[in-house]
Amino acid sequence: MVTLSGDYTDCPILIYDMNNNQLGSTVVTNHDKKALRIEVRQVPESLNSGDGCRLLILTTPAPCEYQGRIVREGAGKVIALHHGREKESRSDTRYKVSFPALIENLVCDDKAYILHTPLEVELVNVSKSGMRLRAPFYSLLNKDVFQIRMKISGQEKLLIAKVTNYMDKNTKTSEYGCRFLIGSK
Repeated sequence: MVTLSGDYTDCPILIYDMNNNQLGSTVVTNHDKKALRIEVRQVPESLNSGDGCRLLILTTPAPCEYQGRIVREGAGKVIALHHGREKESRSDTRYKVSFPALIENLVCDDKAYILHTPLEVELVNVSKSGMRLRAPFYSLLNKDVFQIRMKISGQEKLLIAKVTNYMDKNTKTSEYGCRFLIGSK
């Protein structure tokens, strides 16, 4: 059952086709909880009225995942939602992404410590409950908690995540699996 429990206005949103290929990103401009519709600033040109899509709305404290259908109403850009999950699932769909982000702070005992130089990372995939990122070799440790800032369609999002696993890709980079934590802003 689809529900819209949060306020999604001004939230960044990633839009995918039904095969999980990223088509674009935009921002939620309005939403109707009763009609299960969201309005967005821009719909990817490759989507036409009636086309199905997958959505990842970067909400607080963690992203929400939906399936929807494009509806064009006048000049409006509307997506009607027909399936979604707002609760964490171990089988969360992972959406491939490729965009830069900055780790600005490490968190210890609920206090953020500002890094002298923010750590530049690349997001590899994102799901409702976490993300995988690529960073310089051995720059994070297992169980590190950090604040990451990303900019999507002109909107900045600050999330808190914890490293749950990592894999060394080569001597220059590592990939880190991270889980979103409550308290992201």
